[in-house]
Amino acid sequence: MSQWSQVQQLEIKFLEQVDQFYDDNFPMEIRHLLAQWIESQDWEAASNNEAMATILLQNLLIQVDEQLDRVSQEKNLLLIHNLKRIRKLLQGKYHGSPMHIAVIISNCLREERRILAAASMPVQGPLEKSLQSSVVSERQRNVEHKVSAIKNSAQMTDQDVKYLEDLQEEFDFRYKTIQSLEQSDKNSALIKQEMLALQAMLNTLDYKRKEVLSKIGRVIHEIDILMSNMLTEELLDWKRRQQIACIGGPLHGGLDQLQNCFTLLAESLFQVRRQLEKLDELLTRLTYDGDPIPVQRPQLLEKVSFLVYNLFRNSFVVERQPCMPTHPQRPMVLKTLIQFTVKLRLLIKLPELNYQIRVRATIDKNVSTLSNRRFVLCGTHVKAMNMDESANGSLSVEFRHLQPKEMKSSAGSKGNEGPHMVTEELHSISFETQVCLYGLTINLETSSLPVVMISNVSQLPNAWASIIWYNLSTNDPQNLSFFNNPPAATLSQLLEVLSWQFSSYVGRGLNSEQLNMLAEKLTGQQVNYSDYQLSWAKFCKEHLPGKSFTFWVWLEAILDLIKKHILPLWIDGYVMGFVSKEKERILLKDKTPGTFLLRFSESNLGGITFTWVDQLENVSKPSDGGGKGYVPSVFIPVSKILNDSTDPHSPSDLLPMSPSVYAVLREHLSPTVIETALSSPYSTD
Repeated sequence: MSQWSQVQQLEIKFLEQVDQFYDDNFPMEIRHLLAQWIESQDWEAASNNEAMATILLQNLLIQVDEQLDRVSQEKNLLLIHNLKRIRKLLQGKYHGSPMHIAVIISNCLREERRILAAASMPVQGPLEKSLQSSVVSERQRNVEHKVSAIKNSAQMTDQDVKYLEDLQEEFDFRYKTIQSLEQSDKNSALIKQEMLALQAMLNTLDYKRKEVLSKIGRVIHEIDILMSNMLTEELLDWKRRQQIACIGGPLHGGLDQLQNCFTLLAESLFQVRRQLEKLDELLTRLTYDGDPIPVQRPQLLEKVSFLVYNLFRNSFVVERQPCMPTHPQRPMVLKTLIQFTVKLRLLIKLPELNYQIRVRATIDKNVSTLSNRRFVLCGTHVKAMNMDESANGSLSVEFRHLQPKEMKSSAGSKGNEGPHMVTEELHSISFETQVCLYGLTINLETSSLPVVMISNVSQLPNAWASIIWYNLSTNDPQNLSFFNNPPAATLSQLLEVLSWQFSSYVGRGLNSEQLNMLAEKLTGQQVNYSDYQLSWAKFCKEHLPGKSFTFWVWLEAILDLIKKHILPLWIDGYVMGFVSKEKERILLKDKTPGTFLLRFSESNLGGITFTWVDQLENVSKPSDGGGKGYVPSVFIPVSKILNDSTDPHSPSDLLPMSPSVYAVLREHLSPTVIETALSSPYSTD
């Protein structure tokens, strides 16, 4: 069954998650129509290879053309229209950047696998539950409702200001008419009656001025309350969801909804500002004793300006955290002299700002790091925000050609840094810009989540462990001294994140039994997940008992093994993987000859152990020691023989091992088993 077929069978709550990440960047119609073809291509490899990505993009367009031909024969007008639009969109958007669509499709497929894995798990983990709280959803609806109500109130106040303006114009006309009369005419009864009418009109003007100012004040107060409470909480929640998504958690959404709220509030504030400017204009034409405008207007205008400044400052966000295209599943780990991408968005989407805001990127601005290492950013580090590059028309900018370069420091400084010190150093990439709008000048700044700078790819595993631990443990976006005293993590949350590493990186998460084994390996005992606290050192710095490597290095090697050599077996659930030797013996006890299981080696990094019941033994009555029922373990290195010749080879030619090792194998394995191992599609170089 194809992956897409499995997705379509999910419950509605999981289908809603799938719906979140399909948009005009990669329309769901194409995913559906070309499901098998899409899944058979290596999009992840293409995301790092422009030539390969170009070919895949061309083939994708050919596939779309073939679908167009098919639906044209069926005369499906709606589908024909959509496919033509999609083809034009894909060709126009990715013609100059084919690797971009490869990244998008690779991410979509990976997220589908994560959701499928989550759906197969018996329960949600504590982190995922907290992110999908019904209270959060209710607050989102309340925010959208209140923003809409504020927008309506501001528009209705516009009508009140217009009525006030019309009333004052009538008063001006009638008053000036009387003033133009001769003195003798002013004493007539008719004129005196008109003067009384004018006084009544002035009273009405005074009342309407006070009413308009009161309504403006209420709108400002409602915006202030909304920004200070619910909108701020919504933004903080989105940033927390982004942190969790960066370390393999559920894909975070909601930014478009936030953009809508921010934009409507900005429009309302500028509308109120125009209303106050109109009142000032009316004031210059008419004022009187007790006039409320000169008393209240300055305070209201100052409050509006304050709210505009705060709204803009909060609206400048990092939409996609720094990430090397070569390692899309390891964001915030950056290697010197390797390009990375990062995307920013202004949540206030106003057409007059298009191409008017230039953003500058810097690293470690005004920050003292924990070591002597200093960096600069090479490449294009100043770009203009625009609405043309994003599929949804958001006001954004994406830096695609930034490279961190380490500055030369004093001699000997690097020699004092241990292997973990580099990967525990946190750095900050900052962005600044200036918005000039309607007479206001607003300076904006924001920063990425902390990043780890590495100079060698061998540092990547420990650097990624630092990123995981930081974003699991804190929602502080800029605690660069975090690893001075890293806090412990709740074991239940850590295990959930470890399962995400498998679902996001190799397509299948871990079940409760596999997580139990990891918990025992981390703690050395059976523990209660919910309240057990695990230290950073135990996770990534201290060697496992009797081993020369840490728990994280062992786990990372397993991920690498699965990805490179046994991915189909893992995704299909054929690899039990995390099983102790003791549990292995219990599982195979009393099983028929030929029964086997695959588990990850606990002593060899990136190794897998293949254990089976030997047909020569009576497994129904194993010895107490458990040895007679099992073939002694033998490490078998297997590799492909790259030779154009089709002539048969002798055993000594085929096996990359010494004759003595081969002799040992012959004692325990039949020639058929050896031949099968050599011809296996999972043999490795």
